[in-house]
Amino acid sequence: MAVDIVVFDGAQDSAQVLLIKRESAPFAGCWALPGGFVRIDESLEESAQRELSEEAGIANASLTQLHVFGEPDRDPRERVISVAFLTTVDAKCVTLRPGSDATDAGWFAADSLPLLAFDHADMIALAMQRVKAN
Repeated sequence: MAVDIVVFDGAQDSAQVLLIKRESAPFAGCWALPGGFVRIDESLEESAQRELSEEAGIANASLTQLHVFGEPDRDPRERVISVAFLTTVDAKCVTLRPGSDATDAGWFAADSLPLLAFDHADMIALAMQRVKAN
């Protein structure tokens, strides 16, 4: 079980999304959403908060569950089901601090993203639909 977090910059007119650069395989050196495996003693939200803090330096975000992603081939290592969360922050008020297994973190225009790891492009697309619908 894993969690992934779609973070939008709420202060921008055009959608900006937070990505981290992965240090480890699979997809080492590729951009991805912050996220990772749920620890045995964590709730899903606790895991998402921890991963967001460890990989980007963002703490205490207001998270909303977005969707469960469970395609059998979404992770080349093994069968991994991910619960995606959505949050919006003001990027000007956040100092990104990549850590854990993230070597870099940055804001990217949601309409011109780099090639992403896993099925993270699908997660971002769904999050954009959800935000536009509200």
